[in-house]
Amino acid sequence: MALQEVDRALLERCLARKPRAWEDFVDRFLGLVIHVVNHSAQARSVRLQPQDREDLCADVFLTIVRDDFAVLRHFRGTCSLATYLTVVSRRVVVREILQRKSLARLSNVEAVEPGAAAEARIENREEVDRLLDELTGTEADVVRLYHLEEKTYQEISAATGIPENTVGPMLSRARAKMRRAGEEPTPQESPG
Repeated sequence: MALQEVDRALLERCLARKPRAWEDFVDRFLGLVIHVVNHSAQARSVRLQPQDREDLCADVFLTIVRDDFAVLRHFRGTCSLATYLTVVSRRVVVREILQRKSLARLSNVEAVEPGAAAEARIENREEVDRLLDELTGTEADVVRLYHLEEKTYQEISAATGIPENTVGPMLSRARAKMRRAGEEPTPQESPG
């Protein structure tokens, strides 16, 4: 399906930063993004809480506006804007879901267990950083590249200079260290 004139005009208004253009864009495509979020989560057997759904929708729209609407500027118009946004949304949502699942696995927390204190801790970026601080140099780099940037063993090997067949064992050792660190109680902040 080709780009509809109404979408072409909306796209041009957004890129020109016309008044109310972004609000009109969100109004037009919010339902589509919500559908992609729900479908992507269901396809990966992830149960979403309302806050998770809102966060994922926000991630999609933040991706669209990032770098002066770079995502929209890269749109070639060879398909409908809805089709293009579906693909963009799916990529963002799947990346976020996989990242959350990876972080949850690192702390031995099931990603779909609502209300668990450990899940709240691991979803907190500071806790992830604290766990990564338990690692040194290359180990930390390998974990970040694999779990947060979703790089392959080959890409990690090229980026770090370690042999590709060393990446897996290093990840296993690093995960074990992070699990042990995650089981330790976090230091309480002193009042003051």
